Amino acid sequence: MSEIDLSPLKPAIQSFVPLGRSGLLPALHAAQKIYGWLPQEVAAEVARVLRVPLADVHGVIEFYSLFYNGPVGRKFIRVCTDPACALKGADELLDHLCKHYGVEPGGTTPDLTLTLERSPCLGLCEHAPAALVDNCAETNISPDYRSFDTCTPRSLVYGTIRELTGNCGNGTTTLEKYGEYTAYQKALTMTPDDVIAETDKASGLVGRGGAAFPTGIKWGSAAKIEADQKYIVCNADESEPGTFKDRILLLDDPHRIIEGMCIAAYAINSNKGYIYIRGEYPYIVPVLENALDEARAAGYLGEHFDIEIRVGAGAYICGEETALFESIEGKRGFPRVKPPFPTTSGLFGKPTVINNVETLCNLPLIISKGSAEYRKLGTEMSPGPKLFCVSGDVEKPGLYEVPFGVTLRELLEMAGGPSTALRTDGKKLKAVLFGGAAGAFATSEHLDVKLTFEDLRAVGLPLGSGVVMVFDETRDLRDVLKRLGKFFAHESCGKCYPCQMGTQRQMEILDRLAEGRLIEGDAARLQDVGWTMTESSLCGLGQTAASAALSAMKLWPEIFVEGQRSKVTER
Repeated sequence: MSEIDLSPLKPAIQSFVPLGRSGLLPALHAAQKIYGWLPQEVAAEVARVLRVPLADVHGVIEFYSLFYNGPVGRKFIRVCTDPACALKGADELLDHLCKHYGVEPGGTTPDLTLTLERSPCLGLCEHAPAALVDNCAETNISPDYRSFDTCTPRSLVYGTIRELTGNCGNGTTTLEKYGEYTAYQKALTMTPDDVIAETDKASGLVGRGGAAFPTGIKWGSAAKIEADQKYIVCNADESEPGTFKDRILLLDDPHRIIEGMCIAAYAINSNKGYIYIRGEYPYIVPVLENALDEARAAGYLGEHFDIEIRVGAGAYICGEETALFESIEGKRGFPRVKPPFPTTSGLFGKPTVINNVETLCNLPLIISKGSAEYRKLGTEMSPGPKLFCVSGDVEKPGLYEVPFGVTLRELLEMAGGPSTALRTDGKKLKAVLFGGAAGAFATSEHLDVKLTFEDLRAVGLPLGSGVVMVFDETRDLRDVLKRLGKFFAHESCGKCYPCQMGTQRQMEILDRLAEGRLIEGDAARLQDVGWTMTESSLCGLGQTAASAALSAMKLWPEIFVEGQRSKVTER
């Protein structure tokens, strides 16, 4: 191998030196952009310049799936094969590309012109099948790859209200169009305690990322602590299969997120914020950078409070808040043991408030209209608007904004889903996956369940991040379960043994299920593995990795009987 020329690297990573170890991920991204991958000499130079142990640099490179320590193609095609894309022919597309270029999935052409990979969910579910080609999204791809839409994906926004999505669906909203940060300016006329009270019991806002933790309680805890530094973090590591709401909000209305972060910063007395965005959304980064520059020029950001973007590198686990902190700090994304909780010891060991994108988008609405007006939407226990990501076997996949309390039937009617006489092809509903890979299945018996935290909880369904993935009667759910099993086995960080081993064993059993070769005792083993992960795993990934499989076993026990023949290839 020829000697690596390090002269382009040094100026590219020099700006990250003041960040120390926290500059490791940005430096590796910059280095890989130059060389295409991260040779030993490059890793050693990054380690030397940032003063990070070389072993730790290699550990980070090997942990994140978008970093490469071996030669790869000058062009990358990553084809999503998770459930929503699989329903629309992703496997056929991948097979066509493999034959066309003469490589296997994960392979690189001999002349290093192309690397072709099978990818977990790319957050493009309403445009399935989809791929990420270098830094561009390609969507609605034909199986022969002759037709597709490229670059920035279109935002398909529907529903009965437009409180959170009023600026979505027509391209990026500039600051000139967005207008003044009136909600933030109103917050500045209030005391921080009053702002917290307005977002606490007054509005009833809880986190929209899946955990549903009361926002005001989180803020109040951080605000009470005396510290020389506090942080506001926007969790935009949207990696749950079936979820794409954050992508649309960030692309189309970035100033709403920035204004929400400004309000949160004022409430807890923070002067520093981070937006952590998943590595599979590279086309969003320039949009955010431009919005931040606009906000700085207008005086909303600056010395009193400023925001930095950090880009992940392909790790679902970094959606877990403490794993995200570790990633920003330049480490592998391992979740931390709690307590201490982030509000007392979070990012860099300082009090930290972390909210997801949709939660932050609610803040300008609450402050500008007031909690009483906000509560006119939704129900008493689930107030406000909610965003649902609808994909799969529906005529109008997309992002739906509705008030809490609409029924599943009503949502499917809007989307043209396969329930009673709702679709022209006459196909009936088989299942709905709520909450994504970490969710659970619903059936036609749940069509009249109201979409609220309390009503879904009563029937054992998670609201999660708002995923509603629809499967009609022609679909074989064993194939869906197989893909979910592979997803968790691939994404487990391996820190705790129940998840590390459990996701592998679960994948093996679900593979056998899909192939029609279950062996005696597999059903019992799947239950044992699932409940062990649920009750013993360190973080939410392992605790929910078996949720979909366990719910399927409850709803369709007949498909888990030994000797069943697979119908995976039947459509």
